[in-house]
Amino acid sequence: MNVRQRQDAIVRSLRRKSTSTIAELAEEVGASRRTVLRDISTLRDEGFVIHSESGPGGGLQLDPQSIQTTARLSVAEVFALLISVASMRAAGNLPFSELADVGLAKIEKALPSDKIRGLRRFLDCLYVGKLAPQVDISDMGEMDTTLLPAFETAFLQQHCLRFQYRDAKGKVSHREVEPQAMLILPPLWYLVAWDPAREDFRHFRMDRISTPEIVEGSTFRRRYVPFEDGITPVQSSGEKMQ
Repeated sequence: MNVRQRQDAIVRSLRRKSTSTIAELAEEVGASRRTVLRDISTLRDEGFVIHSESGPGGGLQLDPQSIQTTARLSVAEVFALLISVASMRAAGNLPFSELADVGLAKIEKALPSDKIRGLRRFLDCLYVGKLAPQVDISDMGEMDTTLLPAFETAFLQQHCLRFQYRDAKGKVSHREVEPQAMLILPPLWYLVAWDPAREDFRHFRMDRISTPEIVEGSTFRRRYVPFEDGITPVQSSGEKMQ
């Protein structure tokens, strides 16, 4: 359980119970009393109102109306929200688009400056367009949930990515590539990468990628990706961050 998961577990526990002691919380999340006290302090800084009473029968109580006022979203989580909106917009299927944009703007505004910089760099790699009608999507599957966290590291730190890929005929191969862009052609999503073994760009359908992992110690340079007409970067198509 990482720091964030532990703090979320503490909040859930306090919401379920009227009163909890530090010892009870420590046992529940598998951490020391000192760690839990530090977590309580952090949660208070983030806007949670947590009362404490000493003595027999005392303990910690979370105000039932208490909410978090500081965003705790990672770059990958905000990026997932942004690309979901971008995908729906590209497909022409985004109801309440103005409300969605206002909500995302508030989330971005709450992020610290270092995460904003990472998010901007991440968005620079994202492109959208429309899928050609002749493309077969009958075999479209679900995307591996580990893709986006792996992409965040690969794109922001410019590390090569290794994964297993299944082509249209079902043949499985292992690839090691330099991620250059992400392309959304609703409902399909593609990783656009430079393949050193083939010395050319390749488009990999994300629903056919599995077991992605970062190639430690690797690095690469950003390349100009020659997209076809009709493909536009998200940063210049209505999602530009202020």
